Amino acid sequence: MSSLSLAVRDSSTMLRRNLLHARRYPSATLNLLLTPIMLLLLFVYVFGDAMSAGLGGGRGADRSDYVAYIVPGILLMTVGSTTIGAAVHMAMDMSEGIVARFRTMSIHRGSVLIGHVVGSVLQSVMSVVLVGAVGVAIGFRSVDAGVLEWLAALGLVVLFSLALTWIAVGMGLSSPNAEAAGNSAMPLILLPLISTAFIPAETMPGWIQPIAEYQPFTPAIETLRGLLLGSEIGHNGWLAVTWCAALTVLGYLWSRSLFDRDPK
Repeated sequence: MSSLSLAVRDSSTMLRRNLLHARRYPSATLNLLLTPIMLLLLFVYVFGDAMSAGLGGGRGADRSDYVAYIVPGILLMTVGSTTIGAAVHMAMDMSEGIVARFRTMSIHRGSVLIGHVVGSVLQSVMSVVLVGAVGVAIGFRSVDAGVLEWLAALGLVVLFSLALTWIAVGMGLSSPNAEAAGNSAMPLILLPLISTAFIPAETMPGWIQPIAEYQPFTPAIETLRGLLLGSEIGHNGWLAVTWCAALTVLGYLWSRSLFDRDPK
């Protein structure tokens, strides 16, 4: 078999292994889903009226306007929270010795990482679909999005998930245990809280606006919002793609260097 065929075969085996783990322990994925779902329900039903009054300067906005505004941000926050599982599972494999066992076997070295990454991306997409269903149930509608917009939105979710997953895998490889990996990956949940997921950047205090604007979540959220709602995307589209490409390359190089490092 060629090296490419071996890589595909071994990566498929590792992917099946990770998907089996996710199926056997669904509570781990469900726990990561609770945060975005609870925030969605909290901000819509508890703070919805007050938050919608701030959209457009309070000119006739209602709760449905805020539902349309917040759902795209929550969807990408779901990606961030789901990829924490990749960091935790990678750290567990390292600390439990299974990766050391894989090193002694005649398998493609990169297949272990690829299995974790592809499995996490698939879980992220499924999690986004579930949270999106909750958004639809509480009133979110995407009436201005056509087939191309939906395909572009799906592509953005996959690219963003791929980028964050490689970063999360690097965090897992650099952590001594699963608990430390979960803690180190917490910025993937915290960053959306200071993005434009919940309120426009111009309504934030002046000192926090640069943090909200110059981070990966904000352009990705604005791009997804524009695709689903038909609003202006502007420069956010290429910024989101650039962030995804940069984080993917950085996370891959970081993860690969840690994985190839000789165990102590």
